[in-house]
Amino acid sequence: MASSAQDRTPVHLWAVGILSLLWNGFGCYDYVMTRMRDTGYLKSMMPDVDPAAALAYVDGLPIWASIGWGLGVWLGLAGSILLLMRSRHAVLAFGVSLIGAVLGLGYQLMNPMPGMTGFMATGMPIIIILIALGLFLYARAMAKKGLLA
Repeated sequence: MASSAQDRTPVHLWAVGILSLLWNGFGCYDYVMTRMRDTGYLKSMMPDVDPAAALAYVDGLPIWASIGWGLGVWLGLAGSILLLMRSRHAVLAFGVSLIGAVLGLGYQLMNPMPGMTGFMATGMPIIIILIALGLFLYARAMAKKGLLA
């Protein structure tokens, strides 16, 4: 039996899902490389910041900011996968990811890493939070349209 037009996944859902998978996948990669204390990676991502200082900053994060960072990246990745699977649980995953991003990056905005200045210190955390918000709102809208089951 041929599927109806309503059963087909819209192209925009595939595009958002794949782009968000790449975006959140990189966030998870950054998390793992930082937690593995890879100084070469840290130097490549933040050339103006001493890797030892960056690791000391991460080690000194309050527990709520550290948990927020983990929730932000890993539930963002889960949300992307769930969105591509057309699961309604993508909304919850992206919602918790947004909360995590606000906690982790909110701390970073209030207490910037020593040596980090300019766009990376203020602009990038705001962009990450806005993307997390956009993904949550997008998944919620797709669920309301009945595209996520």
